[in-house]
Amino acid sequence: MTIRVDDRTVTEVAQQWLSGFADLLRTGDGAEVFLHPDLWWRDLLAFSGDLRSLHGATQVDALIRSVVDHQVRGEVLDPAASPTEVPGREMIQVLFRFDTRLGHVRGVAKLVCDDERWRARNILTALDSLAGHEPAIGARRPDGMSAAGEDPEFWAARRARELDCRDRDPDVLVIGAGHSGLALAAELGALGVRTLLVDRTERVGDNWRCRYDSLVLHDPVWSNHLPLMPFPPNWPIFTPKDKMGDWLDIYSRAMELDVWNSTRVTAASFDPAERRWTVVVNRDGTPRTLRPWHVVLATGLSGTEPKMPAFEGADRFAGELLHSSGYRTESARHGTRTVVIGTGNSGHDIAQDLHASGAHVTLVQRGPTHVVSTTALYGGDDIRNAEHRQTDVADLISASSARRDPQYQEGLRAWVRMLAEADRELLDRLTARGFVHDAGPDGTGVATLFLTRNGGYYIDVGAAPLIADGRIGVVTGSIERLDADALVMADGTHVAADTIICATGFRGILDTARRILGDAVADACGPVWDLDDEGELRSVWRRSGHDRFWIHGGNLALVRTYGRYLALQIKADLEGIELPALGW
Repeated sequence: MTIRVDDRTVTEVAQQWLSGFADLLRTGDGAEVFLHPDLWWRDLLAFSGDLRSLHGATQVDALIRSVVDHQVRGEVLDPAASPTEVPGREMIQVLFRFDTRLGHVRGVAKLVCDDERWRARNILTALDSLAGHEPAIGARRPDGMSAAGEDPEFWAARRARELDCRDRDPDVLVIGAGHSGLALAAELGALGVRTLLVDRTERVGDNWRCRYDSLVLHDPVWSNHLPLMPFPPNWPIFTPKDKMGDWLDIYSRAMELDVWNSTRVTAASFDPAERRWTVVVNRDGTPRTLRPWHVVLATGLSGTEPKMPAFEGADRFAGELLHSSGYRTESARHGTRTVVIGTGNSGHDIAQDLHASGAHVTLVQRGPTHVVSTTALYGGDDIRNAEHRQTDVADLISASSARRDPQYQEGLRAWVRMLAEADRELLDRLTARGFVHDAGPDGTGVATLFLTRNGGYYIDVGAAPLIADGRIGVVTGSIERLDADALVMADGTHVAADTIICATGFRGILDTARRILGDAVADACGPVWDLDDEGELRSVWRRSGHDRFWIHGGNLALVRTYGRYLALQIKADLEGIELPALGW
């Protein structure tokens, strides 16, 4: 289908709409001509100074009134992606750019036609960089030459000085040097923000290396690129955990990130008058006091404090009882009877690892689990061709949907139904084994489970067929007690066990904040993760509730996409640039 209106091409429709939309932002007039009455407008810092999803005439009209003062100018269709027809829908997708007094904005609009007028049904406006503080990349990259003079400082000496932080304190202290912390530090470094990462592990990447042997990432390589430095084109689709650890180490050195390993925070306080932190760390046995302006917690959104169930009879159990965080691959488990409690990604992965070690494995399922195969999820031609798309364009398009939009929700449900049909044989075989699977909240699958619970699903990388074939056992229901050599279910089923592994999750990142930074910090923060009334994630990549304290995390795609907006908020604060605020 080729869309034409009054003999105009898609590009002509897009250009005319963009010109009118920009005039609307400059004057406040003409909303009914260029905006659909059922518009959903997602703004990432550009006009709200926050991550917001707005809907309805009251909110949209108020936003437009506030935008008039932002001096919108220089609007152009984004040269990175031409306007396109959305397959199967009477819709045109338009990527655009313009400038404001605050900075440079990129956006996405999805246009629909009614009454022979093309109007935006969905809009994204996202701050891409701050005016006068653009990142030092591309044409702005450093020249790499050493400073001239009688006593020049060469690269190695400069890096040693910066890493030691003896000449000055970091502007930002990031606690946690996994993929989240490293990605944010790279974004901040490109903005000229001095950032120090501290991590308790011995080497960058050990948070991946020190896990069970069979672990691979559940998301494909093209969604997992880190900022500024994509994976090589021969990288495997699903990255083995040790390879990922090595890549993080390579990334940290290539991006010139300052990382202190074998370092723990021992004390922290915040001076509200100065708006500055005092943080004491122990670096490989040596105490250091740091005075950063901002602190970011990037130790994993799930938290670091294991959630361990209390079992009746645990004191009588003669075998090994441990949390999944303590599980490592061991050949000595060969031939042992091992029970894994929990059927999310970790529970399945550990069961698969145990099976590979020769253990007799039984999974305990306490509630329904959404299961989708990587073949269905990532095997289509459109998905596999994603690696040929520009990552920044893909991220903008992914961010352009408001999560509370009923059309977006229905699209998720249709997608989940399609995936389930592709997996029908596997799902039916799982059902025959007694495994209980569902379609997620209101049929919206992994996308909603991840953003609301950060769990409750399994993206299959090999365990599901083992269950379907009966090579990994499964029992469902609630647990009544432990006996000396078994786990006893509420229906009386005895599951013989030498080892019980609880893949039961963690208590959340606020518990980590409480342990590391104290009650005052944790108590000041709002709830973390899950969706607010607008469909935005709570307290992540945005103001946490405590001044100059931020929470950062998520999978690699989210970290790459939203770490930029966190970095821009920190940079603006350090430069004294006031971001806009809607006040509602």
